[in-house]
Amino acid sequence: MKKLLLGALLVMGMGLAMAQQIRIVVISHGQAADPFWSVVKNGVDQAAKDMNVRVEYRAPETFDMVRMAQLIDAAVASKPNGIVVSIPDAKALEKSITAAVKAGIPVVSMNSGSDVAEKLGVLVHVGQTEYEAGLGAGKRMKAAGVKNAICVNQEVGNVALDLRCKGFFDGLGIKANVLPVKIGDPTGIKNAVAAALQKDPTIDGILTLGPTAAEPVLQAVEGKKITFGTFDLSPAVLKALSEKKMAFAIDQQQWLQGYLPVVILANYARYGLLPANPVILTGPGFVTPENAARVIDLSKRGIR
Repeated sequence: MKKLLLGALLVMGMGLAMAQQIRIVVISHGQAADPFWSVVKNGVDQAAKDMNVRVEYRAPETFDMVRMAQLIDAAVASKPNGIVVSIPDAKALEKSITAAVKAGIPVVSMNSGSDVAEKLGVLVHVGQTEYEAGLGAGKRMKAAGVKNAICVNQEVGNVALDLRCKGFFDGLGIKANVLPVKIGDPTGIKNAVAAALQKDPTIDGILTLGPTAAEPVLQAVEGKKITFGTFDLSPAVLKALSEKKMAFAIDQQQWLQGYLPVVILANYARYGLLPANPVILTGPGFVTPENAARVIDLSKRGIR
């Protein structure tokens, strides 16, 4: 009888421990108000509901690596059950991420940092390989006959975006021509691209690295014979694709980048389970005028 009672108490104790709500902190370099990152956060929120965990989403007000490192440090000090981070600049964030690992806090990275995650002690990376995605974009434009292109970079210094541009020009087989612009300044982006096209009328291809740049560039190329592609989706990008104003958009399925890390950390905290592969690829996939209609409904629901 005593053994049965002790066994029952042990099972109850395990049940209570597993029932305690797990707390996970998600820290990204992109703000939830951004069209791209709002979808990431939707994935985070859905995972929190599905896994019955508490999740706190934090991000600097602008692309600010010093502030992002501070947010990671604050998360470490609060001793959560897990931390999710994007890694746009490994040098700037290395100290903070490794401090989390040394403190025994499981870390999963998302979106950017596939090439450095394992070195920093990150358990799993969820995202796409940026250079290969850019390479695919370059090859598509080359197949379309593009000879002279620019890559519009709205976050110079973000290693992931730099890799996208490098892959793009390698895929095209031409010399790099990066046009730096300022995120959050759509008029400035539009004017910068218009000026570049006026200065060099032979430009016949443009790649942008996200909707925040793609949407003003759509205005700059209106009526011009430009092969235009972008990374990532937004309602405006999908509309332009359906109207054949753009050639393609690279879909890295960012909803999964928010969703899967929370699921992974929740299962790791509860059961010690981890995927065998240290990198889980969510992209790249290509949305084109031919398949844009299928994606539009999911975009309205904040999933694509």
